[in-house]
Amino acid sequence: MQLEPVFTAVAVGFEVVGATAMVVGALIAVILAARSLGRREGGRAAFMVLRTTLGSAILLGLEVLVAADLIRTITSKPSLEDALILGLIVLIRTVLSMSIQIEIDGVLPWRRALLTSGGQLIGEAIARDRDASAR
Repeated sequence: MQLEPVFTAVAVGFEVVGATAMVVGALIAVILAARSLGRREGGRAAFMVLRTTLGSAILLGLEVLVAADLIRTITSKPSLEDALILGLIVLIRTVLSMSIQIEIDGVLPWRRALLTSGGQLIGEAIARDRDASAR
């Protein structure tokens, strides 16, 4: 049985999930920022909600896309060129993820006391919005 088509489909599935996470996260970010403005919290608060939530969505999507790249490369015919391309893609996405994480948290990722993922940050933003609406 040939497993390469199965793993290719799995990698495509991961890519779809990663892209969907970014698109849905962007929509959630806009909605939360608009709700913040609607509660008259001010433009600065709405901008911070938008920035944090959008950055978190991008982080989550990048994490899933790295997994898709790993699956795709591991299941293909091994070659030095494929390994170098994967290494470059992972390096670029890691630098992007670290840059976004520093922008969101204001500190280097390895200096944070509590490690959080993009999904956790989006969940916290939704919980803060729900709590603010309840008041």
